[in-house]
Formats: sequence, C-alpha cells, structure tokens
Amino acid sequence: MAKKLNQLEATAICGNDISSSCLYVSALAIVYAGQYAWISLLMVATVLFFFRKIYGEVVGALPLNGGAYNALLNTTKKSTASLAASLTVLSYMATAVISGSEAVKYAHSIWTVIPVLPVTIALLLVFMGLVILGIGESSKVAMIIFLFHLLSLIVLCSFCLIYFVENGTETLVSNFRLPIEGSIFSALFLGFSAAMLGISGFESSANYVEEQQKGVFPKTLRNMWIVVTVFNPLIAFLALAIIPVSTVVAYRDALLSVMGSTAGGNWLSLLIGIDAALVLSGAVLTSFVGVGGLMKRMALDRILPKFLLKTNRKGSNYLIFIVFFALCVSILLVTKGDLAKLAGVYTIAFLSVMILFGIGNLLLKLNRSRLLRPEKSSWLGLFIGIFAVFAAIIGNVILNPHYLAIFMEYLIPTLIIVFFMLYRVRIYKLILIMLEFAFPEKGLVFKKLNRKTKQLLDSVNKQQFVFFTNHDNIVTLNIVILYIINNEAARRLKIVSVLEAGEIANVKLKADIETLNRAYPNINVEFIEEPGTFGPEKIKELSKRWKIPTNFMFIGSPGEGFPYKIEELGEVRLII
Repeated sequence: MAKKLNQLEATAICGNDISSSCLYVSALAIVYAGQYAWISLLMVATVLFFFRKIYGEVVGALPLNGGAYNALLNTTKKSTASLAASLTVLSYMATAVISGSEAVKYAHSIWTVIPVLPVTIALLLVFMGLVILGIGESSKVAMIIFLFHLLSLIVLCSFCLIYFVENGTETLVSNFRLPIEGSIFSALFLGFSAAMLGISGFESSANYVEEQQKGVFPKTLRNMWIVVTVFNPLIAFLALAIIPVSTVVAYRDALLSVMGSTAGGNWLSLLIGIDAALVLSGAVLTSFVGVGGLMKRMALDRILPKFLLKTNRKGSNYLIFIVFFALCVSILLVTKGDLAKLAGVYTIAFLSVMILFGIGNLLLKLNRSRLLRPEKSSWLGLFIGIFAVFAAIIGNVILNPHYLAIFMEYLIPTLIIVFFMLYRVRIYKLILIMLEFAFPEKGLVFKKLNRKTKQLLDSVNKQQFVFFTNHDNIVTLNIVILYIINNEAARRLKIVSVLEAGEIANVKLKADIETLNRAYPNINVEFIEEPGTFGPEKIKELSKRWKIPTNFMFIGSPGEGFPYKIEELGEVRLII
C-alpha cells in the first residue's frame, strides 16, 4: 500500500503553487489599487477564508480525487462535472507552463548562459519523471522547496521591516498621499480582481485528497490560508513603506528582488532570485500531482481514454503524466515562450473552477443533505464566496478584455475532446447513418468502416453499471435509469439488493424493476438478489466477480445510520 502524505508533505505540494503568488501578486495589486493594495489583498484572504469551509464541506463529504469535478459528478449531471474537469486541466496546463518558464527566466537573470526554452522543457521533463516515480518522492522535493521559500520570505520581510524602522515613514507617507485614478471603490475592486490570482493552487489539494493521511486535507486548507493572509498583504505594505509606487510599477515582474536589494543589498536580491526559481519550479510539480489525480478519475469515468490508466511498478499512471508533459511542451513551442496569451487561460480557468466548486457545495447542501460531513460552510459564506469570485472574473475581463477570447480558443478544443467521449455512442450511431447515405452500393470501404464503427459502439455499450438498493420506490428507480440514459454511454444496468441471512426478498421491488424494464426498452435492467452484508467488502467482491469498476457502481445518499464513510466504499458514486 502506497504511503499517505502527512500534513507538511501535502501542504508543500499545493503550498508551493499558492505561495509562489507572493512573487507577483503584491505588485499586481499595487499597480491597480495603489496605496490600498494591502486592503485588496486582505479582501482576497477573507474570500479564501469562506472557501476553506466550502472546500472542507465538499471534500469532507466526498473525499475522493477530482476536486470540483468530483463535487459536481456526485451532485449533478456528468456533463456539468466534465466542464469543471476541462477547466481544471486547462488551469493546471497554464500553471505548469507559466511557472516553469518564469522559474527558468529567474534563473536566467542570475546566470545568463541558461537558454530559457530548452531548460524550461528540461524542467517539465524532470518533474514528469518525479511524479512517475511516485507522489512520495515528489513530496520530499516539494517539502524542501516550500520550507526554503517560507524561510526566504521571513528573511526578506524582516530586513524590509528593519529598513523601514531605520529610515522612517517618508516613503510610506509619500505613497499614501498619491492621487488614485477613479474612486477608492474602483481601486479596491480592480486591485481585488487582480489579486485573486494570488490564491491559485488552493484547489489543488482536493485533487489528491486520496493520497493524504486521514484528517490532513482541512489542515492543508488552513495552512495555505495562513500563508496567503500573512505574506501577501504584508509584502504589499512593506513595498509601499520602502519603495516609491513608480518603482513598484516599473519593476513589478521582479518586485521582491528590488525589495531585497533595497533592504539588504545584492545578497538578499540573489537569495530571492534563487527562491523564485525554486518555488516556481515547485508550482510545476503541483500541476503534475494535481492533474494526475484528476485525469485518473476522468479516465476511470470514461471521460478520457481508458489506456491512460496503465500503471508502472510504482503504481503510477505514467501515460497521464507523459500526455500532460507533451501538451505543456506543445504550448511552449507554439507560443515560442511568449506566454502572455496563457495568462488569460490561467486567470479565467482557475476562477471558473472556484465558482463551480462553490456551486458543487450548493448542490451538495440541496441534493445530498443527508450525507455526513465533518464541517459545514454557512449559506452566507457560500454566497459571498461565489459572488466574490464571479466579481473577480468580471474585474479581470475589464482589465484584460482580450483574455476572454483567448480563453475560449483553448477551452473549445478541450471541450470537443471531452464531450466526444461523453456522447460517443450518439456520434457512432450518427456515423453509421451517414455511412448508409455515403455508400449506397455498400462496397468494401463501407463494410470496413461499418464494421469498425459497430465494434467501437459495442465496446462502449457492453460496460455495465450497478445500483444498490433494498427499497421498493419506483420513483427512485426511475431517476436512476434516467441518470444512466442521460449521463452514461452504456445501456446495461444491474439493480442489486443485498440480503442478509434471514432477510425476506422484496417482491414489490422486483415487480417495479420489471415495469421499468418494459418502459425503457433501450436499456437492459437486470435485478439481482445478492446474499451477504452490504459494505466495502461486498462491493469489492462484486466488482471483482463481475469485472465492473467501483466507480460504475451507484448508491443513494446514505443517512445518519449508515455504518460506513463514503471513502470506505471505494469510488462508488451518489446519484440520488
């Protein structure tokens, strides 16, 4: 059994991504909010506080990999969940490429002989190799980077504070007296919108929750929130205290290095440059780990091709990481290292995933109210969180209107691939009809294409699904069948009633299933009475006996008396 991540290891993997925001988010906030930037950053920390509860409730109730995709898969339609998955993959892809490129650019600024594009590809290759070796090995590297980054930030802030005390408040007062464009409200709003990029990475922990030790996930959320709440506003305030706003704007891409040079000299600037290169590299690792958990879940649910599930001796889904690496490199080569376009994808994709996670929490409250969860978000906090992120998307579109068009250029091809997998049965049937019209003579070409298409169609349709129930509620059974028809490509369903010793079979349940079988001739419903006790062992036994993966098995939402936690049932899905 693979070693589970402890609190520090799990926090380090996602923490490198979110804490790397310190390198740019304070400067961004100052550019748009001026002397009020630190307030904008505190507003972001407040929104993130609400999302701690939102993520905590959803993942506490459904502790499976997949993040927003998993939340929506168990609360609404599969197509909606697939949208969340597509956005998350896009966000990870943009994060990996941007972070990798910026890490190498920082290294290039220290040692100019480093060629940016080839070394960026080499960096991506190194982290691909690390995650293929296993998440345990990856976490050790992430932990070293994370601790070094925190130490570097503490040293920087300490020297800036000493410099401020020794040199007085003249710069701070001068910056605070500067006029701002528009109103204070608009400055705070635009600063907040730009600063919301500083919490990218917060969603990552939910994508590898199954690899974490029990109780670790909410601690990763708390730890990331503390880092963002302490360092981002503090760095913005210290920058305003020791550097004129005009200098901040001019050197916004390397603000922390300028702060280091001002407060401590060249050695501190060099330390920050080295730290930036390392922690941005750590954000690349975050992307690989997060996308691995998500794409595995998507492949299990047949939203991505099944061949991606192949594993090596370490149990790693190496093909997922190879495909992700190839996608990242292709983007690098197409853009030739000019990643301004990807910033739009990164911004809107990440914020859209946060909104969808909030919607997943809302649906969990409405549709899965009986499901046990260790903590709950308040309705007020949920609506504030969703509204704030939506406002941030609007703000970013106002700041960069071209971002939306660029985002759609990347999203549409991704959705085409995903929705082909979702609706491929209908597409294959349409192809068969088109072949009839295209080849009226039905020659050799027609026969080959027709046979191949039918083989593909049969391979999809033969997959079976299982629904466990002992209740004779025809309305519930009807909902289950409609869910299969509307969300899954297969047309074979086993409805299983697990009967303990001495328990009498439910005659009405069997009669209801026969009625529904006649009502839905396009789906084959088989009723099975299985002796034993329903639980994790029975699920594993039936999964092995019938060769049906556990993520193709469904149950209704369990009540308070249910003796097992959802995660103990494997990847069984909730559809009622």
